Amino acid sequence: MRVLFTLLTVLGLEFFTLPAGAVLINGHSYAPLGEWARGNGFYGFTRDYGDEMVLTNRTARLVFDVDSASAEINGVNVRLSFPVAKVKGVPFIAQLDLDKTIRPLLYPSRYIEPKRITTICLDPGHGGRDTGNRVGVLFFWHNEKSYTLALALELRDQLKKLGYHVILTRSQDVYPELPARPALANKAGADLFVSLHFNAAQGGKNEVQGPETYCITPVGAASSNAQGEGGGTGATVANRYENQSLLLAYRMEKALVQYLGVPDRGVRRARFAVLRDAAMPAILIEGGYMTHPSEGKRIFDAAYRRQMAAAIVRGIVAYQKLTAPPVPPTLAPNRTAAAVSNIKKSP
Repeated sequence: MRVLFTLLTVLGLEFFTLPAGAVLINGHSYAPLGEWARGNGFYGFTRDYGDEMVLTNRTARLVFDVDSASAEINGVNVRLSFPVAKVKGVPFIAQLDLDKTIRPLLYPSRYIEPKRITTICLDPGHGGRDTGNRVGVLFFWHNEKSYTLALALELRDQLKKLGYHVILTRSQDVYPELPARPALANKAGADLFVSLHFNAAQGGKNEVQGPETYCITPVGAASSNAQGEGGGTGATVANRYENQSLLLAYRMEKALVQYLGVPDRGVRRARFAVLRDAAMPAILIEGGYMTHPSEGKRIFDAAYRRQMAAAIVRGIVAYQKLTAPPVPPTLAPNRTAAAVSNIKKSP
């Protein structure tokens, strides 16, 4: 272990001492990762022959891979807008990712204006003529629209018990048009918008599982969903709240993975129609893969959906703790935080 630590330290010294300035890569501004890390109090070292960079300080741990847009921030997978690059042996990170991903997650109090959450809009995906994903099991078709609604109703009940006002874009098997969903949240003055979905894999059905949480794509970047819109797309209403949405997505993904004990497919960016026009922090949760043999069975089970709803509540409360206005010391402790700790895991 001592030999390994010494080797990592030597690699880390090289990583931190190579001088470099900003560069343009494929037309985008990149900053030297080592210089940014040193300026923000991080210690760094490399692994995998220099292709993996690890940055740590007392409160954070970041992991980056060369030629990859996947990063790990305090144990949560987060998709960057551009891959980390290496120029003459020196690692660089896109300035847009520093400004729109790394800094808002590491220093939320600098980027997010405090606001208390009172009203939450839940959007059960699909409905009516739009079944969403369909998975056949033993001559029975499981439609995504049925399970997003069941999850939303369970989540509504749990949130209401904690004192939140909850509205739904649909409470039965109907299809609200996509623009109408954020429009309803906007009209009601909702503080958060949470769209609920379940995924399906075209290939590798036995391997692909776990939640993904989406928030709006920053201006100048391409989306990371399969239909990824290009970086030339202009600003949307949702971009006014992109820092809040990113933090909400991050806390949500962390809660889902930790509380459900499932693989982490990460925080991702997309310009989904239900996110673009939301005038409040907004996320879209893909709660898991209906096509996975074991995860699909859990999604179809009401007890697991109760557990998933409890995880979503935890994500919302964790976000609120970071963004709520300070509570005067004369007031009693927040009952919402105390109540959520009492939510029991379903068997």
